Amino acid sequence: MTHICFVRHGQTDWNLRGKLQGQTDIPLNETGKRQAEECRDALKNHRWDVLITTSLQRAKKTAEIINGDLNLDMIEMDHFKERFFGEGEGMLREEREKHYPAFTFPNMESYEELVARVQTGLRDIHALYPDRKVLVVAHGAVINALIREYHEDISGLQHVKLQNGCFTDIQFKDGKWFVRSYNQIGHLTEMV
Repeated sequence: MTHICFVRHGQTDWNLRGKLQGQTDIPLNETGKRQAEECRDALKNHRWDVLITTSLQRAKKTAEIINGDLNLDMIEMDHFKERFFGEGEGMLREEREKHYPAFTFPNMESYEELVARVQTGLRDIHALYPDRKVLVVAHGAVINALIREYHEDISGLQHVKLQNGCFTDIQFKDGKWFVRSYNQIGHLTEMV
């Protein structure tokens, strides 16, 4: 059975300020680096076969810090890159709610496009690493889409407030993916 632990990247200054990042390439802040270290410490006593990250620097840096003790092959895969929010990127929550209360921005990637991209990535992982344990450093909208699409009981799960540095576990079993747990934060000392 293929097992994937999705790790949400550590905090950035835009996360802290409530700015919508999307695919804008923002680095980790000091809190984000500490969160990545705490993820590393929580993950290092388990066996993992491969570490996948996106090309965005906040995910790559989180993955590099996690990999400090794991020494895994690190692969870049942009199927799990953050959703593109078009003209909404860089906007503060108040601006978004005022100008786009439906959270639909000009030129943004549709939910269906996001899900198709993520599903392609899951198929690739399952084909390349069947019955392996895979770490994937990814982004909030991607992980939310996984929860929404593969959790057995999605009532109330249309959007989960995911903490930076949280873990979400999914497995491929009996021909389908399912979410085992999400937004696991017991390893983190600082939540925002």
